Amino acid sequence: MKIVVDDKIPYIRETICQLADEVVFLSGAAITADDVRDADVLVVRTRTRCNQQLLEGSKVRLVVTATIGYDHIDTQWLDKAGIRWTNCPGCNSGSVAQYLECTLLLLEQQKGLSLRQSTIGIVGCGHVGSKVKAVAERLGMQVLVCDPPLATLSPKFFDHSQSVALRIGDDRGLNERLFVSLDEIERRCDVITFHVPLTREGQYATWHLADEDFFRRLSRVPYIINTSRGEVVDNQALLKALEEGRVRDAVIDVWENEPHPDAALLEKVFIGTPHIAGYSADGKVNADNMVIDAICQHFGLPHPEPIALPTLPDDFHYTGSPLDLYNPMDDSQKLKADASQFEQLRNNYPLRREKIDQKVAQV
Repeated sequence: MKIVVDDKIPYIRETICQLADEVVFLSGAAITADDVRDADVLVVRTRTRCNQQLLEGSKVRLVVTATIGYDHIDTQWLDKAGIRWTNCPGCNSGSVAQYLECTLLLLEQQKGLSLRQSTIGIVGCGHVGSKVKAVAERLGMQVLVCDPPLATLSPKFFDHSQSVALRIGDDRGLNERLFVSLDEIERRCDVITFHVPLTREGQYATWHLADEDFFRRLSRVPYIINTSRGEVVDNQALLKALEEGRVRDAVIDVWENEPHPDAALLEKVFIGTPHIAGYSADGKVNADNMVIDAICQHFGLPHPEPIALPTLPDDFHYTGSPLDLYNPMDDSQKLKADASQFEQLRNNYPLRREKIDQKVAQV
């Protein structure tokens, strides 16, 4: 068996090499049809477009993306071609929740946002949004959730004009939640954060969900946070809203036209990072193990030992603050200093952990 793997997926090399006779590591953006023609498995990130142009005529029977999102995969064509594909849902949800927690703390420390007196609107409450909800509640914020697709699981309880309590039990252990319309998010929230997949068509399309009309409708002057997909927020409309004072400030991790973020918007936002909200080592190892599991299940292979988390350095200094483990301002400063390094910063991301190792003592 031959496996082609994006060479920027960390921690996976030793384990995945146990599964195949040949494993080839290539730059994700540079993988070509010739590279995969005789491969059985393709393991990618978001930078590889998995479509007919890449895969037609190849031996590939399994495509695995080590990411939550899969909008870089032409799922309809793969299904028709008999090529199985899978993603890693929820793998980095804890990492994004960490990013949000640290961002909210910085907004409080540097922008004067009183978290306990503020309302946050969470647009999308799946694997990531539900953890962000828990973080916001722990910080003392009032939380409103907008997720019409999830609410339709029990549509009789959902009123698009009013907030309602809805009890849902599912495989993520989600319990009682407050679902509101997007209109109510626009009216009531001091912070609005997006955690939805990118869909361009259909009843719940999210492409430019936050567009010029959205920003014009805002009753308050909120902070905007986007860690979902760049195209969920119309970047030019956001820039205009910032310039006109309709939005107080913004935290943007995902951008239209990546890896070339709009220079004016990057300069304007409070925090601008190179699509790394989910880049903790914890999230990456979760994804790695899900990739290995998918390959083993598909081909009936014995499972190797799970990939272990890297440990923090011995000189790590921990005072008990979440910002000791991760400060998104560090990533923002690097990107703002040289936006042309967007991909370089992603591909050479430093060790980041969501939790301290047991050996690390609080000082």
